Parts: sequence; C-alpha cells; structure tokens
Amino acid sequence: MQRIAVIGSPGAGKSTVARRLGNLTGIEVIHLDRLFWKPGWIETPRPEWIALQEALVQKTSWIIDGNYGATMNIRLEAADSVVFLDFPRRVCLWRAVRRAIQFRGQTRPDMGEDCPEKIDWEFIRFIWGFRKREQEKILLGLDTAARQGKNIVRLTTRRQVERYLASFTGRNGR
Repeated sequence: MQRIAVIGSPGAGKSTVARRLGNLTGIEVIHLDRLFWKPGWIETPRPEWIALQEALVQKTSWIIDGNYGATMNIRLEAADSVVFLDFPRRVCLWRAVRRAIQFRGQTRPDMGEDCPEKIDWEFIRFIWGFRKREQEKILLGLDTAARQGKNIVRLTTRRQVERYLASFTGRNGR
C-alpha cells in the first residue's frame, strides 16, 4: 500500500483515519480540504482543482483524504488501496456537530487556511442526504477499482476502523 485514498461522508472521520494511517506507515498525508478551500471559504476553480489532483496522484506514495465526488475518479484510478468510511448518517452528523463545537471559531488542522469551522443547515442537509445522493456512485467506483485489483476496505463501525489501523502494527494502532 503506497497510494491510499480515504473517502466517505463529511463527519465520517476521513482526516483522522488518514492522519493515523500516515503515522503508522510514514506515508505523506494530503488533506483535500486544505487544498480546495482558499482563505475565507473560497473554492478552488474546477480546472485548477482537477490539475492539482492529477499532479498529486503522480507522487510515488500518498494518503489522500477527501471525497470530492466530481474528481474522485482521479484518485481511484491512481490509488492502489481505498478506505471507504461508510458510517450511518446520524454518526457523521453527530461527529460534524461535535467537530464544529470543538473547533468553533478556529481553523482545524486539516482545513484550508483562514477557514474557521462552521456548521449551517446547508451542511447538515448535505451530510444527511450524502448516502442517498453519493452511495451508488461510490460503490460503482469501488467495484471498478476492485476489478482492477485494487485493495478496497469498507469500514462501517468504529471497531472496524480500530481493528484495521491495529493491523498495521499488530497492536492498538495508537
């Protein structure tokens, strides 16, 4: 495993899992949120965003966390492994709310500079509808990746995440 894509709904724990995987493997972690959002929550223009991701996946090794469905195919095609955090929406929503409280008024470490944590009804609706909107596309992409011989790991509980991370060290993974 040298090129690992970590995907899932907002609040699923992508950044946390990617960071822990990076610590366990020594592979560079790239947080897409940090690259996509410019100061003040300004989005990176689409052509620039595509070019940036195409350049990132050329590296020899990486762990990239982030969903960004419109460009996911870039990462899935280049990855040798995909970790799909497929948690229930209530779990993702709770984690997003907890994160918003924890980092209220601050920019979290995996986010773009000068993008203080926020949560609003639009984001809550996005998380709540994520599975219905994105699940089928994600599963199709993962099926294609699996047929190409890529390692696909689908984790649906915190216990599965802990076991998976522990498998990298033979201990608790912390």
